[in-house]
Amino acid sequence: MAGVHPQDDLLKMTHRENWKVQHERLHVKHRGHEAMHAEMVMILIATLVVAQIVLVQWKQRHHRSYNLVTLVQMWVVPLYFTIKLYWWRFLSMWGMFSVVTSYVVFRATRKPLSRRTPRMVYKWFLLIYKLSYAVGVLGYLAIMFTMFGFNVFFRIKAEDSMDVGVIMLFYGLYYGVMGRDFAEICSDYMASTIGYYNKGGMPSRSLTDDICAVCGQRILVDVEEEGLIEDTYQLSCGHIFHEFCIRGWCIVGKKQTCPYCNEKVDLKRMMSNPWEKTHVLYGQLLDWLRYLVAWQPIIIGIVHGINFSLGLE
Repeated sequence: MAGVHPQDDLLKMTHRENWKVQHERLHVKHRGHEAMHAEMVMILIATLVVAQIVLVQWKQRHHRSYNLVTLVQMWVVPLYFTIKLYWWRFLSMWGMFSVVTSYVVFRATRKPLSRRTPRMVYKWFLLIYKLSYAVGVLGYLAIMFTMFGFNVFFRIKAEDSMDVGVIMLFYGLYYGVMGRDFAEICSDYMASTIGYYNKGGMPSRSLTDDICAVCGQRILVDVEEEGLIEDTYQLSCGHIFHEFCIRGWCIVGKKQTCPYCNEKVDLKRMMSNPWEKTHVLYGQLLDWLRYLVAWQPIIIGIVHGINFSLGLE
């Protein structure tokens, strides 16, 4: 019909029909470019392999600088896309998390260290860890809920329930990674400031039996006794800590050594409850996600740069 613009037809289509039309146009546009596409795939694979080797070597040789650069990228890269795509909800949450975490990191890096600071630091990051875990699980369940079609029983659109699930899963995993990385930095600073732990692994101060090497405060409950608020925990090396402190040090702060003598900690022994063992798997997932969020955009950018320079765009 005369006067009808193709763009108007696209607006009248459903989301699925629109996607099919765009997909067909993409196929027509790239028809006959198979050799170019194969070359681009080879460049992508080669870049990923080289980047993986470089990152692994960097992490092994300069662990602290690798973690610091990765953390900065984790913090900044989502901010760029948030502003570019006008995701104000994420930006507001990112801002609140950044303000509180910046204050906590500031307190953890002060010298002399306040006696209340270690407990405050681990409480904040343990809260972030638990909230991220809960939100991530709910997001995953929402995605499974949609994939199995249960949203139909509650008259919820599949797009809406899937969007909610993906957003919650992203929020949980992202803030879980950020919280653990900041907790690790704070753990290093606080332990070295208190003086029971240093890079060489040998303590610079002697530890008495009634002092916790993580927070430097007195232990009031014996190992065999059950405390009203908090129990006392003894590692296999014999050193005693507040249970809250040593769990924060090992699980949230990603330290698998005794903060006093540097002997390796058996996390399986610490987590006697089977439900707690999921925290170890969750921590491993967060470590993998850190690489995906922090370095994948950089690698993809390098690939695009190589393709552009070779005229493959």
